[in-house]
This record gives sequence, structure tokens and C-alpha cells, in this order.
Amino acid sequence: MPVTPLPQSETASAEGRRARMAPLAKLPVFVGLEGRRVVMAGGSDGAAWKAELLLACGAEVHLYCPAEALDETMAHLIAEESAGPGRLVHHAHPWHVGLFSGAALALADCETREEAQAFFCAARAGGVPVNVIDKPDFCSFQFGSIVNRSPVVVSISTDGAAPILAQAIRRRIETLLPPGLTRWGEAARSLRERVAERLQPGPARRRFWERFVDRALSTEPGSREEAVAKLLGDLDATAIEAPAGRVTLVGAGPGDAELLTLKAMRALQSADVILFDDLVSAEVLELARREAKRMLVGKRGGRESCRQEDINDLMVRFAKDGKHVVRLKSGDPMIFGRAGEEIARLRREGIAVEVVPGITAASAMAARFTVSLTHRDHAQSVRFVTGHSRKGALPDTLDWQGLADPRTSTVYYMGGRTAGGIADKLAAFGLPQTTPAVIMSAVTRDKERRWAGRLADMPAAMQAIGVDEPVLIGIGAAFAEAACLPLPEALPVMKEHPAPARRLA
Repeated sequence: MPVTPLPQSETASAEGRRARMAPLAKLPVFVGLEGRRVVMAGGSDGAAWKAELLLACGAEVHLYCPAEALDETMAHLIAEESAGPGRLVHHAHPWHVGLFSGAALALADCETREEAQAFFCAARAGGVPVNVIDKPDFCSFQFGSIVNRSPVVVSISTDGAAPILAQAIRRRIETLLPPGLTRWGEAARSLRERVAERLQPGPARRRFWERFVDRALSTEPGSREEAVAKLLGDLDATAIEAPAGRVTLVGAGPGDAELLTLKAMRALQSADVILFDDLVSAEVLELARREAKRMLVGKRGGRESCRQEDINDLMVRFAKDGKHVVRLKSGDPMIFGRAGEEIARLRREGIAVEVVPGITAASAMAARFTVSLTHRDHAQSVRFVTGHSRKGALPDTLDWQGLADPRTSTVYYMGGRTAGGIADKLAAFGLPQTTPAVIMSAVTRDKERRWAGRLADMPAAMQAIGVDEPVLIGIGAAFAEAACLPLPEALPVMKEHPAPARRLA
């Protein structure tokens, strides 16, 4: 089956012209304040926070505020600075219009609108950018929500419309950027001139910095000093060889992009090529590197699919071209993901392969039902079982005697079309028809549907839910609370059945 590339979200116009930049509410600009004078009026707690921010940038802050109007936080900050570098200068009187000449910035915390307007107009008349705290009408610039890995600095702005949203975005970015990025940023600054002297602009220099970035964002163990020494060894070489290709098998989770791991995010952001399954959600793909080539290699039960051999060939081809290939699989790549076949092929070809686990659908289903699959009062083991074979029917090799154990929580993957057969087999091997059962389709997605009840009613419920979306079936006492069913006082004893006769080849 031919492989279908994912349509890009932005395409060139018919005339081939590049799209113009979308409108910006504000231009994000980073201003150097080292040793520059900043005028500040007001001694409030909010002003103290802004003063700390300015001092962290190396500014010389001149605060104009009567002593009796100082907030405790601001007074403490003044005392700290007086014992230190002394870059916070307190003038114990109100501000006046003669203060602004030559200042880099002006900030104020004003109680009344009239005072805010007066400060704003005086600063603007002096040609100084001005910000009056919590009064957007009197601000020529705004502060963003900051992620500090200086010299790496990220600022998020919502143009004052939703500061809480900016803070939430900042928290997400904080989790993605390792704390050690500060030291890597400092290392990049120290190496910049040496790299420019030794490597000409072009592929060699670009490959050096790509390796640098990979190590800076890596979660692999090892010290920064060792990594930098290795990079310097590359720099001293006469030429930097083209990087070897590699493949990362990444678990995309059940669909909700918020369930993606940080390591999976970093893999997606560093990918050159992404080969993704049909069940990977658009929200997860949206987090991938924009420049990455994306190719749908869909594998979906009951539908036309890309052959596994073709997928293996694609991974090998791109990796041998020096690309970082991400094989993006729904759920966890090591659970019903045919990862073993892919890893074996890549190893035979001498291609480096790494696995990033994901949240498997059974765990997500248990979370959505808020049930513990291994609740010690109900289940001493848990099983994940495939509900269909290559022929589309139940696999012939399943241990139904073991699956009918009432002390086991069993989750059947891809069991929508074989739900009736599953119920019949379990009943034949002694599992009571009153055993709790649950069904969930499209786990964690907008189309999610769920049912909970008894094993006897499960096949009819499956027909009502349908098999258009991926289906999971859970059976066992652990699902009693989700199904609102009482547990039996004593667990039943399994029936003994003779082993099925096997034909010899």
C-alpha cells in the first residue's frame, strides 16, 4: 500500500508567495538593562516584584516613594540591596517630571487613575517606555510571564487579556526545559567564537550545533563537562562527519496530548521524519517539530493498512540517510505495537534504536473509570490480551482457563468485533455471568463512549457502542465499583476443562 504524507497545515499559495506574518498584539523584544537607570514610583508589594526583576537584569533602579508608604516586602528588598551591590537606590520623596531624562524604563504602582495618567504622560514626554502596574491603559510595554534559564529566557504574553493563561503556559514550558539548560546556554556563549573560527558556515557548523542542542536537551546521564569535552573534540577534528541516522519508537498514549511524556515531547521536537499510526491524535502531532516530514503509515483493524514490511523499509531508508526517525505509535509501543519486529529489523541493519514508553490504553481506561486494576481486595494479577488474531477472530492460543480466573483483572485490546465470543468462552470456562465488565471506546478522546455492567450484558452493549473507534473491554471484580455491582461474598471456583487436542503437523 502506498504511504500517504500528512498534509501540511500551511502551504504555499498558487503563486508560490510566502504567507505574511500573522498579526501580533505586541512585538516581543528583549532589552538589555545592565547598568542602565530605571525610574520607579511606589513602594507596594507589586512594585517590589518588578524591582527584583529589573535588578536581576542588572539595572540600576531608582525608587521614589516616601518611607512611610513602603510595603514590608519593598522595605526588606531595600535593606538587602543596601548590604549588597546597592543597585536599588531609595529616594524618600515622591516622583517628579524632571526624573525621566536618560532613563531606560519607567515603572509605577499608582492608586488612582489620575496619578497613573500623570506618570504615564510625564514618562512619554521624556521619551521613556512606561508601565503602570495593573493599569494597561497607561502602559507602552508589558511584562510577560517568564521562564528563566538565562541566558535562555522565554517570555509569554496574552496582551493583558488573560494573565492566568500566560502563567499556565509558563508552567508547561517549565516542565519541558531542563534546569541545566542555563549552564548549556553559558557553554554555547563561550564556544561561539571558537566554532566560528574553526568551522565555515554550512553543513559542518550546523551539525556541530545540532549535536550541541541534542545534548543540551537530553535526559541521558552524564556530566555537562564530559559532553562539552566530547563536542570540543568534534570541533578540533578536521571535519565533522554527517550524523548517523537513528530511530526512536515513541508511545503517543491513548490520544489526550496531555498524557504524552516529556521524553516523547523532546523526541517529537527533534525528529526529521515522523511515521505515525492512524490512531495517533491530531493534538499529539501538533506538538511535533514543524519542519519534520510526517507520513501516515496507518494500521487499523478491519481497514486497509500499510504493510509492516513497508514501514520497516521506510525506517531503514530514512535512518540510512542520516535522519532521526520517530516511529509514533498509539499507546505504548511495546504493548500490541509490533515493536519487536521493528527493533529486530533495525538491529539487523545496524541502526541505533531507542524506545520511549507511553501510557497504554488499559491504564488510561482504568484512570477514566477511576478503578485500580490490581486492587488488593479484588485482583491479584492483571492481564492485557489481544481480542483478535490476524484472521480477525479470537486467537486460538489464548489460555481461557487462566482468563476465567475471577481474581484477575483482564483487559482485552481490539475486542470490539469478538466481544460475543469473549463472553461465551469465559462463561464456558466457569466465569459467572454476573462478573463486572466495562467497555470504553476512543479512550480519552472527544468521541469517548463507555459502558459498565455485567458480563452477560456485555455483547449487547458492544453492539450499541459500535466498533468505529478503538475499543477496550475490561472484565473482573476490580470493575465492580464502575459497574455499580455488589461483589460476591465468595469468589467462585473455576471449572476444570481438558486441554484442547492439538493436531500434529
